Amino acid sequence: MFGFKEKPASWLSKLKQGLQRTRSQFTESVAQLVLGKKVIDAEVLEELETRLLLADVGVTATQKIIDDLTARVKRHQLADSETLLQALRENLLDLLKVNTQATTEVSKPWVVLMVGINGAGKTTTIGKLAHFYQQQNKSILLAAGDTFRAAAVEQLKVWGERNNIPVIAQAPGADSAAVVYDALQAAQARGYDILLADTAGRLHTQHHLIEELKKVKRVLQKLDSNAPQETWLVLDAGIGQNALIQAREFHQALGLTGLIVTKLDGTAKGGIVFAITQELGLPIRFIGVGEGLEDLRPFVATEFVDALLEVKSND
Repeated sequence: MFGFKEKPASWLSKLKQGLQRTRSQFTESVAQLVLGKKVIDAEVLEELETRLLLADVGVTATQKIIDDLTARVKRHQLADSETLLQALRENLLDLLKVNTQATTEVSKPWVVLMVGINGAGKTTTIGKLAHFYQQQNKSILLAAGDTFRAAAVEQLKVWGERNNIPVIAQAPGADSAAVVYDALQAAQARGYDILLADTAGRLHTQHHLIEELKKVKRVLQKLDSNAPQETWLVLDAGIGQNALIQAREFHQALGLTGLIVTKLDGTAKGGIVFAITQELGLPIRFIGVGEGLEDLRPFVATEFVDALLEVKSND
């Protein structure tokens, strides 16, 4: 929605470092696969297929990549590891070709409803998002809609105090929809640019809790028929294919508009972003590669793929 400031080189270094474990399934593996070989052959592609699956790129996305590379081999277009990596880069970027920008024309305040399971880093992510948008000179209001956990409310308040951002909260056990409703009223009355609304962590299989999220959306629409403008699912990259299952179920229930993928720095399963975008067509809005405030940034496909493969862009 908003223009992002240019990222310093340190972010790109951090991204490259954070993707080290996943990258070992890609660049380093490819280099080893073709070592001593005069041509790229079916054996190389078969082993690459295995490596992609190990990185949780997913069966559908992997098959699409291998089919394209096989066709290139038949056309004698893959001569060495460098041309193979460039072809792999093109394929990976193609998988990420979905709308990665949030809605551009929206009413004020811009409401983002954050959902996800416990342990994905949702509340922490909201704090980092608040900091990020604050750096874009936007006024932020937070809604402590995770009323199941007193610790979540306190955690959000700490984030708010740290960044001088107000938090709308009620006592633990309060109705989540009521908290978020009050927060939207306050955001409208006070002229805030963005409302970030936390919700209780829940499994995608807990249907009664999913229904509660639907209620939150309905209540928001009583104040603003377009709210929430965004519904973002926070996913832990380390759970691999389970993240795809979560995204599929949450999207079916709530109509997600984007994903935030956290903890990419601690996993070799970062390929899951390709599996999700390939199957669901959902954009990755932000990615996290560390604990610091600056370690959550907008997702840029070329940055991600180039950091993953350690190849120079020919764009």
